[in-house]
Formats: sequence, C-alpha cells, structure tokens
Amino acid sequence: MPLLNKVRTAAPGDSGADIAAPSLSRLRSALTVFFALDGFLFAGWVVRIPAIKQQTGASAGELGLALLGVSAGAVVTMTLTGRLCRRFGSHPVTVACGALMALAIALPALTHSVLALGLVLLVFGAAYGGLNVAMNSAAVDLVAALRRPVMPSFHAAFSLGGMVGAGAGALVASGLSPTAHLLALTVLGLLITAAAGPVLLRHPAPARPSAPHATGRRPGTRARRLVLLFGLIALCTAYGEGAMADWGALHLEQDLSAAPGVAAVGYSLFALAMTAGRLSGTALLERFGQTRTLVMGGLTASAGMLLGALAPAAWLALAGFAVMGLGLANIFPVAVARAGAVAGPGGVAAASTLGYGGMLLGPPAIGLIAEWSSLPLALTTVAVLAAGAALIGWTARNATAAHD
Repeated sequence: MPLLNKVRTAAPGDSGADIAAPSLSRLRSALTVFFALDGFLFAGWVVRIPAIKQQTGASAGELGLALLGVSAGAVVTMTLTGRLCRRFGSHPVTVACGALMALAIALPALTHSVLALGLVLLVFGAAYGGLNVAMNSAAVDLVAALRRPVMPSFHAAFSLGGMVGAGAGALVASGLSPTAHLLALTVLGLLITAAAGPVLLRHPAPARPSAPHATGRRPGTRARRLVLLFGLIALCTAYGEGAMADWGALHLEQDLSAAPGVAAVGYSLFALAMTAGRLSGTALLERFGQTRTLVMGGLTASAGMLLGALAPAAWLALAGFAVMGLGLANIFPVAVARAGAVAGPGGVAAASTLGYGGMLLGPPAIGLIAEWSSLPLALTTVAVLAAGAALIGWTARNATAAHD
C-alpha cells in the first residue's frame, strides 16, 4: 500500500499504529510551525547583537568568544538529543526543546558582562541545537512517509521565520530595549509551542522498518562515511549561515556606515532569499538531483559572499547577501536529510553536530581575523568554505549517485 495512503508508525514501547494521510498533513503543518518558530526566535536574537555588544562593552574578539557559547551549547547537546529522540521519540523532544528555546532567548538581554553573556548563550545554544536535531529527525521520517523530497520546504519555514523575526527586530531596534524585545519573544514562543505542540504529542513519527536505525542495527561503514560526507558539507554551509547571523548586521553598520535599521534588514534580506530558494528546493531536487543542486548552490553562495564582504556600498553588500542566501538555501537541508535517511536520528545528530561545528568555528575565527585585519576580509572565509562544499559534493558524486 502506498505510504501516502497509510503508513505504519511506532512510539517508544508501542507496537505501532496506523497514520492516515490527513494525519501526515497535520504533522507536516505542526513541524512547519516549529521550523518557523526556530528561525523567528533565532533572528530575534541576531538583530539585537549590536545592542548587546554595546551593553556588555565587548570588543570584536570578545564578542566572538561569547558567541561561541551558542555554537558550543548546540554542538554539545546534539548527540545527546539524537539519543533522546531514539528513546522518547522525536516529537516530544521537539516540543520540549521549543519551550526551552523560548525561555532561553530572554537571558542575553539580562547580562552586562562578556562572561555572563557567554554563559547564558550556552543555554540558548543547547536549546537551539536540541530543537534542530529533534525537528529535523521528525522531518526526515515524515519525508520518507510522503515519498517526496520536501525537506527544503521545512527549512523554507525556518528562513521565513528568520525573515519575519529580523524584520520585526529592525522595526523595533531603535524604539524598544533588548530586554523588552526578547521577553516579548519568550511569551510569543511559549504560546506558539503550546498551540502546535499537542499535534506532535498526539501522533508518533512514521517509522521506517527497512531502515537500519528502525530495527536497531548499526549503520554500516559506507553509511557512516556518507554521514561524515554530508556532515562536512553541512559544516561548510553552516559556517556561512552563522557568519551572516552573527556578523552581517555589524559589517553593514560598522564597515559601511549603514543605519541600525538598514543593518538589521541585511539578515532579513538574506533570510528572504533563503526562503525563496528553499520554496523551490523540491522542484530543483526533482529536476537536477542532489549533486547538481549542491554544486550550483555552493558556487552561487561563494560568489554572493565575496560581493557582500568586499562591496564598497551597503546596497551592493545587501545584494551579495541575497545571492548568498539563494546559494546556501538547499545545501544544509539536503545534507541533513540524506544523513537522516541513511542513519536516522543518529545520522541527523552526527551531520548536525558537524554542521554546527561550522558555527562553532565561525564566530571566534571571524572575530579574531577581524581584529588582526578587518571584518570584510574575515567574511571572505565564508566564500572559501562555500566553494569547498561545492567541491566536496562534486568529487563525491559517485558515492551519492544512488541517492540522486
């Protein structure tokens, strides 16, 4: 029987239950909400980084080390989250991490020192990393049940949430304190989690008995190598996303003399371009396949970041950020989806850990390079790694041909 009509599901300790197509539709809608919430909350924090930097009196290098807390907290919890998903199911873990992230976003605005900022960002990063692994694991199982490469649509919701969050932040940046803004995001995040969470809690994720992770078998050597490969691709592109989130607004404001509102719009424009690219991601994958989509995306992102980093005017830099967003749009979703298809929540956790390792390396690396030379030069490292992702995808085309 086609999985679009009926699929077999299993919850931890349960023998399974039938989920019909309407339930799959409700699950897809609820997961889409959590992806959007993740992007919305994260962008709300991002646009307040310049204000928090001023509030704590941090230098560029000190801010880079404090921002390391987000990536460090995420990476540390990702492997643990994969295990929690196998034990309790990806849906309950998604809801719990969504609530924790909503609570944690208010903490940075309450700090007045670099050390305190770094410590609270560890908590925020832990919630962010846990939510990403859990909701991506749930999405991988749902994509398999739907039998269409719709993973980019979930990440489009993340980007749309980021665009809305950054846009709202740009509107209130000059009139609302960081404390009031981030506390409002906490309240809104908890309300959205309370609204969408019950749908996930009522329905377990569709199971795939043929997958190694569904039967308890450990993935083979080839599967582990593929997970590593996709993780490296994710690393190269997450580095770029993290750079835009942490340093894009500061680059526009500090190096190109853009007004705070314009600087905040930079990330919003980047998120809009990613949203557009991801909305077309399913069609691109169906037409060009995984390898071509990865290669074209990496090269486009590399060219866009070079323009964004080296442009002499803010409007040219904004154009570069948009091109970069289009290029990066589908690389990370494809990498994580393939890792999850190969090895389940463990594959998602491994690829995500490597991917967010890019964010772990990015903030301090860019901050230190900016202190030694300049922020524009530091941002060109994003272009180098995006081109590297394209190269990895192309050289490994034979290994992944079966999945194209």
